[in-house]
Amino acid sequence: MESGGASELCYPQVNASCRTPTQPPGQAMLVYVLLSSISIVTVALNLLVIFSISYFRQLHTPTNLLLLSLAVSDLLVGLLLMPVEIVYIEACWFLGDVACTLYYVADYVITSASVANMVLISVDRYVAICQPLSYPSRITRRRVQICVGLCWLCSVVYRLALLHDHLEEPGRSISCLGECVVVIANVAGWVDLVFTFVLPIVVILALYLRVFGVAVAQARVMRSHVGAGQARRVKKSEMKAARTLGLVVAVFLICFCPYYSPTMAGEDTALDAASAAFEIWLAHFNSCLNPIIYALFYPWFRKSVKLIATLQILKAGSRDAKIL
Repeated sequence: MESGGASELCYPQVNASCRTPTQPPGQAMLVYVLLSSISIVTVALNLLVIFSISYFRQLHTPTNLLLLSLAVSDLLVGLLLMPVEIVYIEACWFLGDVACTLYYVADYVITSASVANMVLISVDRYVAICQPLSYPSRITRRRVQICVGLCWLCSVVYRLALLHDHLEEPGRSISCLGECVVVIANVAGWVDLVFTFVLPIVVILALYLRVFGVAVAQARVMRSHVGAGQARRVKKSEMKAARTLGLVVAVFLICFCPYYSPTMAGEDTALDAASAAFEIWLAHFNSCLNPIIYALFYPWFRKSVKLIATLQILKAGSRDAKIL
């Protein structure tokens, strides 16, 4: 630690104290406003998804249960994780080493659950489009509920195993008092990279490519039985499906590649909001984009938001409104 005035230290009376993070006032205000806006939008969008699916009975479908679980994990990112990161950008960590470790455990669990939910959604869409006749019997609400529960349970167990050293010895990675840092060894980082990034991407890509292939094949069959005008509409539908599926994977890659770049470079992964704010926030920003990708593309979501905004939900029988 470099020498400096006591007023610049997190703990002025302690020699091993970290420096207080500082930024120019104008830059700090801009960062606070931007990140706070992202947090608010993330919470608002995911709350709308959660309320819509929970309130309207017509939306109580297996697919929407998966969207509900995804929205819950993304809501927790905006409600719990983002506010802590915002405060920590311009402040020292005064909550202690145990709280620091638990915070990153929660961060990891929520992020893993979000990724796992995305995989479950891709499996659901694969069965619905590629095996439509068996979909009602294979994808039931009970099975989806079990899968969602296992998704969260496995995320908790996996992350506790990954960070067990830090749970046994909180603060083992800090270099000075007032910081909250968790360093993951390169070997553990590679395990995490494979299980929470590479494998989910491979599964999502494989399933979505299969879904797109089936959609194109169906469109070609339709094109052989319809006129030119209808064929153009089929072509437009193909392109829309391609853009949507490409956007799902592209956004995930863009948001998480920088986060895993130290591991891919053969380095230890240091989780520190002060020094790695961009990587952490970009990964968290995926939780803001998920409701846009998975919900705003659905007409039922726009209808439900309209009913909520116009207070139609206050009327008797509104839970049975025709949304689909």
